[in-house]
Amino acid sequence: MPIDVARARADTPGCAENRVHLNAAGSSLVPRPVLDAVVGHLELESRFGGYEAEDAAAERLDAAYPALACLLGCERGEVAIVENATRAWDMAFYSLPFKAGDRILTATAEYESNYLAYLQVCHRIGARVEPVPDDEHGQISVAALEQMLDDRVRLISITHVPTNGGLVNPAERVGAVARPGIPFLLDACQSLGQMPLDVGRIGCDVLSATGRKYLRGPRGTGVLYVRRSLAETLEPPFVDLRAAEWLAPDRYRLAPGARRFENWESFVAGRAGLAAAAEYALGLGLEPIADRIRHLADRLRELLATIPGVEVRDRGVDRCGIVSFTVAGVPAPEAVSELARQGVHVVASRRSSTLLDMDARGLDALVRASVHYYNTDEELDRAAAAVEAVAARSGPS
Repeated sequence: MPIDVARARADTPGCAENRVHLNAAGSSLVPRPVLDAVVGHLELESRFGGYEAEDAAAERLDAAYPALACLLGCERGEVAIVENATRAWDMAFYSLPFKAGDRILTATAEYESNYLAYLQVCHRIGARVEPVPDDEHGQISVAALEQMLDDRVRLISITHVPTNGGLVNPAERVGAVARPGIPFLLDACQSLGQMPLDVGRIGCDVLSATGRKYLRGPRGTGVLYVRRSLAETLEPPFVDLRAAEWLAPDRYRLAPGARRFENWESFVAGRAGLAAAAEYALGLGLEPIADRIRHLADRLRELLATIPGVEVRDRGVDRCGIVSFTVAGVPAPEAVSELARQGVHVVASRRSSTLLDMDARGLDALVRASVHYYNTDEELDRAAAAVEAVAARSGPS
């Protein structure tokens, strides 16, 4: 069934504000069930205390695992809930036993935090990070990736949807050419909640994501999937009493599966909100969500493409809800501020966020608008009119 936009907007308090929120790729407007879950748990803590509230809500909190596993097409024991997507990604990445001469293959449009971790391992250990060239559409070239594979490749790690545009990297094709014994790590920060994901079909061994973006969960929540057979071979970079059991003065045992990547102390109310967000997305259906987002993003690109001085910068064969553009003569941060004054909320994507890709295209920054299914055609018209006003002010007098 198609998305019931009226219901979605009624469920979203932020839609009642006189603003156009086009920053789902940063942090979406949360729906009422998520708000109620977080606030409700905090109220429970205020009345009974944090430990007691967690015990009382144990069944509801535990519901996050099967819901997230359903979203990812995996077992609940393969899902860990952590503080954020960066921590999720780091916990898996730094568990891998790199050695000197190992090769890490990644995409050109790789995210800054991930690339910094690659560089750190390279500097510490003597591994090498090698970006796979783009194909003619700007996405990772699967043919080039296949040619680069050899016995020294220790990891294939790419961002599914880069932060600076609507491109969707062909993750399933990457998974299809990955050789046995080479882990495939997928950063799905911008894709979880925006499109259907199935880790079995994709062929990834590890997937990291956040709650606050397209999944519409609370900030301070992250998700990590690790294939069980791989998880059982990995030693997390640090452990605590959630991740391991202290058996004797000189001995401990790691928790089974993905649970070994969790911490004991966590944002418990956030976990309640994450469960609500996952269930809300499953209730709507990921296919209808993806269809609605794709429709809105395509329409926004069409509107922006007609405005003199505005250039849509999205690449790729498949495109998603992120729409990136530049306004001639207006730096991206200035355009973002001007749009905010008109009640249109977007962000600037900086060069350093995807340095290799931005440098290859000669870009310093982009304006990034990101739609969600609760946006309307009228809001897109208002946003386009605001962009047109910014572009007109920068043109010849």
